[in-house]
Amino acid sequence: DELKRTLEPRAASPSARLRAIRKLSEAGVPVIVMASPIIPFINDSELESILEAGREAGATAASYIAVRLPNEVAPLFRQWLDDHAPLKADHVMSLIQQMRGGKDNDPRFFTRHRGEGPYAQLLAKRYQIACKRLGFQYTNSMRLTLDTSQFRVPLRPLFDEGPQRELF
Repeated sequence: DELKRTLEPRAASPSARLRAIRKLSEAGVPVIVMASPIIPFINDSELESILEAGREAGATAASYIAVRLPNEVAPLFRQWLDDHAPLKADHVMSLIQQMRGGKDNDPRFFTRHRGEGPYAQLLAKRYQIACKRLGFQYTNSMRLTLDTSQFRVPLRPLFDEGPQRELF
């Protein structure tokens, strides 16, 4: 909760996110728990507990994204590190750069979410072991098969007054 308050102050709390997973799951909606961003030496130790909490709330699949620092985000993140984790800042950035080919960011499609190198491989292995233990589907794809048998076309045109009433 403390990390969320400083890193993403306007985002929903972890408990609110877990409540949403639970409600959606109970309603029959397949839910993926997403651990993101995983920040080396800041929250990477919480990966397994995030996945466990998501599973307990009803998620059936999981994924993660290692922290990405595109050009406009990198200076903001460095400032955040200086303000909130000054003694860890150099080590955090070193680990990020090890995963990103010596840079703050790697925009390549197949590596930008997970990174490369020993730290990224260790993170991927931990993720795979946790998913196996928890019975999660785990792939690099976020695609789920959805049951659309309950879908029906609304009786009124979509932009007519009150189109949502016809859905229930």
